[in-house]
Amino acid sequence: MNDMRHIIVFLIPIVAIVMGVGLGMLGLFLDYQKKTRMFDLHHKERLLAIERGMEVPPLPSEFFAPVRKPVNLKANSLRWGLIWLFLGLALGTAMALNDGIEQASWALLPIAVGVALLSFYKLDPSPAPADAA
Repeated sequence: MNDMRHIIVFLIPIVAIVMGVGLGMLGLFLDYQKKTRMFDLHHKERLLAIERGMEVPPLPSEFFAPVRKPVNLKANSLRWGLIWLFLGLALGTAMALNDGIEQASWALLPIAVGVALLSFYKLDPSPAPADAA
């Protein structure tokens, strides 16, 4: 059993790296498959239009430029500010209970990031984010 403990210590980072790279490659592969299907369907549509003597539809602009959702900086700063703030509070509480107040002072770093993002949210003059749900 002691031999397995030494092996597990080395397997954890290996599995994490392989899974991370594998998920990234899977995402690229699925995106490639989607684009290939779109091109094939559009090509068939163009061939049918040519055979029937109809006007050939133009290529959509989505084929040449990726479609990106507009980013709402105000909503992102609220979300990440709350995440960092509560992460810092939870980390500080856990460290204060386990290691003492001196070690818990390191939790002030994520708390400061959270407060900075929340203050950006509050001071940003852009309109409040609309509820997308």
